[in-house]
Amino acid sequence: MTEVLDLYEQPYDPLLPVVCFDEKCVDLHGETRKPLLKKGCKLVDYEYVRHGTANIFMMTEPKGGKHLARVTDQRTREDFATCLKWLEGQYEDAITIHLVMDNLNTHNEKSLTQTFGETEGRRLWARFTPHYTPKHASWLNQAEIAIGVMARCCIGNQRIVTSKTLEKAVTTFWKQRSKERWKIDWKFTTKKANRWIRTFCSEH
Repeated sequence: MTEVLDLYEQPYDPLLPVVCFDEKCVDLHGETRKPLLKKGCKLVDYEYVRHGTANIFMMTEPKGGKHLARVTDQRTREDFATCLKWLEGQYEDAITIHLVMDNLNTHNEKSLTQTFGETEGRRLWARFTPHYTPKHASWLNQAEIAIGVMARCCIGNQRIVTSKTLEKAVTTFWKQRSKERWKIDWKFTTKKANRWIRTFCSEH
């Protein structure tokens, strides 16, 4: 925990970007009946048709105000590897990319070597410095904040039928946020965490 929090407290350096990485599964739903417009309101039937799911890879640079999202049909090792290769291209001048993520079994070097081969996979993985959040503490990943904002302000309760429609909505939303340099004001520091741990231990 303190490793991640210490990283968050470092001053912003564009050559050492801190990027928080997470995923969100989205259900794809279609309408059973054509929606009606009544007095400016859109009325939809409570029944819907399932069209499977899609996955959103969320990458947010809290202090840099940069937010990137990639929509895929799944979240396999190959999807993760392809996403990291794309992410590396967004930070070509970086010395290393500090990558904060959870302990999902695809979040490792093996995904890259299986997808791109040993040489290219290891080269690509070496461009990142991974920082894993503790088990049961994924809330330390600031990408979850970005996902929460996206879920409320972009996806909402609308019914999205295809992954292409989802990709268009998500990309448009985050392009605007990045243009506005929308940043996350993270308040939970290592000092606060240590104080919380001491209090917890004394009570138990």
